[in-house]
Amino acid sequence: MIRDDSLGAKLWAFAVWVVVGFFVLNLVALIATVIVNSLATRWLGTWLPIGWTTRWYSSAWDEFQLPDVLTVTFQVVGAVVVISGLIGVPAAYAMARRDFWGKQALTLLFLLPLLVPPITFGIPLATVLYRADVAGTIWGVILANLVPTVPFVILIMIPFVQQIDARVEAAARVFGAGTLRMFVHVLVPLLTPGILAALLLVLVRTIAMFELTFLTAGPTSQTLVVALYYAVFAAGVRPGQSIDAMAVIYMVTAMIWLLIALRFVNPTQIVARAKQEAR
Repeated sequence: MIRDDSLGAKLWAFAVWVVVGFFVLNLVALIATVIVNSLATRWLGTWLPIGWTTRWYSSAWDEFQLPDVLTVTFQVVGAVVVISGLIGVPAAYAMARRDFWGKQALTLLFLLPLLVPPITFGIPLATVLYRADVAGTIWGVILANLVPTVPFVILIMIPFVQQIDARVEAAARVFGAGTLRMFVHVLVPLLTPGILAALLLVLVRTIAMFELTFLTAGPTSQTLVVALYYAVFAAGVRPGQSIDAMAVIYMVTAMIWLLIALRFVNPTQIVARAKQEAR
């Protein structure tokens, strides 16, 4: 590998590192500000707060009923991830291996929930769910979130399915494996990197999904991101420290989900294994 040591290359590398450093510095400063304010008794016009306290966390925990909200969040995220995988992976296999009339139109239909802002189709979707008496419940929130996540899984998984040589499936059928057995025992192990990558992205997307959850959630089916919105914009005066404490709880919850997922999924290994299987 030839390394470019010219002045232009060095200036370009320096500029890239300056931009990256500036972005990281701003991100760290923003997060640090929220965390510090959530622990401050009072913070006005000084570099650091006058005093420190953790009472804002207990206040937010009780005022916003966070135990119930966290329970709902875990239920919604877990259900969306599992159901998206159960529907999306077989559907991706069918899309990759079968040619049928209207396939391109169906692919375009899968792209629409990913390309169109959620609020544009979220309102009519919420209207349908309310008429079906499903909105306002946990299942209504789950169904609403499945609309973009299932196509998301399908579109991610189609290239992974296409990488697998069709002769592997033919060999399995020669040895007497039916469609279901061949799919479970042959294809799923080969598709594991793609499945894990897709579900990890669904997890992140569902935690942060606000519009669809907001439109379909009821008093007992709010996820953490919706509860945080109500904490900021609901009627009444609330201390900024209490809202920042809730924001910290939201960040910590999202990080816990990611750490749990990354405990079983390593993005680097996913890419490396996918390249090996492609060869």
